[in-house]
Amino acid sequence: MSPLNFLKQITASFAQPAAENPTAEMIEAAYRHHQLAWCYINFEVPPEALADAVKGAQALGFAGFNCSLPHKVAVIEHLDGLGESASIMGAVNCVVRRDGQYIGENTDGKGFLKSLRERVDPASKNIVILGAGGAARAIGVELALSGADSIAVVNRSSQQGRELVDLLNTSTLAQADFVEWIGDYGIPDETHVVVNATSVGLYPDVDAQLRIDIKSLRPEMVVADVIPNPLRTRLVMAAEQRGCTVIDGLGMLVNQGVISIKYWTGIDVNSAVMRKRVIDVLALA
Repeated sequence: MSPLNFLKQITASFAQPAAENPTAEMIEAAYRHHQLAWCYINFEVPPEALADAVKGAQALGFAGFNCSLPHKVAVIEHLDGLGESASIMGAVNCVVRRDGQYIGENTDGKGFLKSLRERVDPASKNIVILGAGGAARAIGVELALSGADSIAVVNRSSQQGRELVDLLNTSTLAQADFVEWIGDYGIPDETHVVVNATSVGLYPDVDAQLRIDIKSLRPEMVVADVIPNPLRTRLVMAAEQRGCTVIDGLGMLVNQGVISIKYWTGIDVNSAVMRKRVIDVLALA
């Protein structure tokens, strides 16, 4: 294999700053497990160097790369096109080379959707999303595109919450409504899926209290947390005690990596290998 061809089998992460990166660890673990002659490299790319970084990846023929904050929106102007959900949400976390062009995708919401579908099909379901930030935006768009019947966006900031609701109502067929988060929010009885898309409870603030009425959780509900660390958040443990089906945040993290690798290599990789690597790297219990 010539050096040039090897370069074409490089994928990367453009991060700011490029600190400990469990995504890089789990993707490299998948490459090793499947004996793929691919390499995933973590680059620290400051905002002012993003355009040059993309040009460099194009010149070297990289198969694609991931983008973390603050590059998820800024990278769009340097790409040749966008996938459907990335276009709707206006954010990209995965770039893939297709026919010599760089196309922006968003695998965050797709990763969540993959985890959710292992428990329940979101089509025709009533969804409650807690939060209205980037994770909520990615998840909300994917749930809407997958046929969710209604989506309630619960958020303290009215402006941010209504912006997400307006996006869902104008760009998808789902019925979205904004609910102002005041005090302990009670989950409506008709809810099928509850998603915590906030950072409340993320390490190291593991004892932070999510302001919901735990007694409003019903056994027939699926409760998902996007927080990967700790593995068992206070919400996950409380929902289990209420008899709910629960989904931890590690599934979303791992599955977005699985989907990214599929985009780049065309191969379905073993998610269990990737999950184990993240657990080891982050020392999750």
